[in-house]
Amino acid sequence: MATSTIVNSDAADRPDTGRDDAAFLQQVSDLLGPKGFTAEADALEPWLTDWRGRYTGSALGLASPASTREVADLVALCARYRIPVVAQGGNSGMVGGATPDTSGKSLLLSLRRMNQIRSIDATSGQAVCDAGVILQTFQEAAEENGLRFPLTLGGRGSATIGGLISTNAGGTQVLRHGTMRAQVLGLEGVLADGQIFNGLTPLKKDNRGFDLKQLLIGSEGTLGIVTAATLRLLPAPTARATAWIGLPGIKEARALLRHVESALGDTLEGFEVVPAHCLDSVLAHLPDSRSPLSERHEWNALVECVATTGDDAALRGRLEIALGEALERGLLADAVIASSEKQADTFWHLRDSISAAERALGPAMQHDISVPVEKMPEFILSAIPSIEGEFPGTRGVAFGHLGDGNVHFHILAPPGAVRGEWEETEGKKVSARVHDLVTDWGGSISAEHGIGQMKVDELGRLGDPTSLSMMRQVKQALDPLNILNPGKLVPLTHN
Repeated sequence: MATSTIVNSDAADRPDTGRDDAAFLQQVSDLLGPKGFTAEADALEPWLTDWRGRYTGSALGLASPASTREVADLVALCARYRIPVVAQGGNSGMVGGATPDTSGKSLLLSLRRMNQIRSIDATSGQAVCDAGVILQTFQEAAEENGLRFPLTLGGRGSATIGGLISTNAGGTQVLRHGTMRAQVLGLEGVLADGQIFNGLTPLKKDNRGFDLKQLLIGSEGTLGIVTAATLRLLPAPTARATAWIGLPGIKEARALLRHVESALGDTLEGFEVVPAHCLDSVLAHLPDSRSPLSERHEWNALVECVATTGDDAALRGRLEIALGEALERGLLADAVIASSEKQADTFWHLRDSISAAERALGPAMQHDISVPVEKMPEFILSAIPSIEGEFPGTRGVAFGHLGDGNVHFHILAPPGAVRGEWEETEGKKVSARVHDLVTDWGGSISAEHGIGQMKVDELGRLGDPTSLSMMRQVKQALDPLNILNPGKLVPLTHN
């Protein structure tokens, strides 16, 4: 646990005066100035709708503090006036977790002005940065110092460090390096009463009680607002080998995963599965793209290995031997190993474009689910025909991180379905059924995207009662006024 202290905010000690929006907004304006606060509709509009376009809310204004002290004073004001505050990073979330409700009574809090990388220490492999730092910017800064931040995802150009921490984001390298939780060595955040939690100093051993930073990681801004973090960095890789593989089936994908794990050990960093339907959608969506293989395969795998010793040629040679053995065992039908960094990036671009390509096809219900890795092929082969049979005209597709038991399980609407209408009617029934199946298989209805507002009712319906009770008690203890991102993540009552 990181060493930590609580710093009191004077504003938090002021007596409650009740809700007075005009007085509150004036004090926010005085606190943050014109660069830090706006209530102009045009400035607010881009941040009131989530990335998927499913939720649009309203807010009193947009606050953009420039320091942790300003965040603390602002949150203390919100507590005094009973103003809900919805923290937002890059607004690239998938479950409406950073979108205010439609009441117009909350304040939208952007951390994007807090975008400083405070320090990078190549010797210790650690960096301290503000919550508003863009993931891609942080990755590039690490690379300039001969280091690497071992978490990436498709939205790296907009996702912020604070948002990634608040949602415990995953991405394509979880198989080897773990989720965002594993990258956080220390944390700074603001609590619901304006107190500042100072836990940035990383200690390998600290047995003074609860690891309090872990409460904020993955809490989606409902327990506190992440303002900065100490993150681990790794040595920059010296070798990379990436392959696109055609497979006869999803069961062979699992067998191939185990084979490559055995052959290449901890160099295996990514193992993504892509069904033919998803690849077809991407090729249609990206005019200049083409399939890596000459023939169409029902399933594909994208495999990446990374090493910090040796060179590309040596690692590619090891991967080639492993894939040759897999071919002899009937685990794959065809494969191509990228001959350059550019070709490897092209393979990943195909994978990263799936969500946008599927979205362009029309309405769909997207599910971010996980089951044990060994059960995933059987789950896919069972769940897709079950859903398609129960809801005629739908089409099920599953793609993503097979290596860590997480796939994106999308159910496409029948032809002719109206976007916006189908999702709110038949689509909700589809999602409930998918979540029932996942729960029956011992899995999770949210593997890496969070709960937000999209899944909060489903978590209340399907979650373990004891776990839900503990979550509510923690929420009540840290945010008794329920001003931090209300209506998200924590089901307040049993359904």
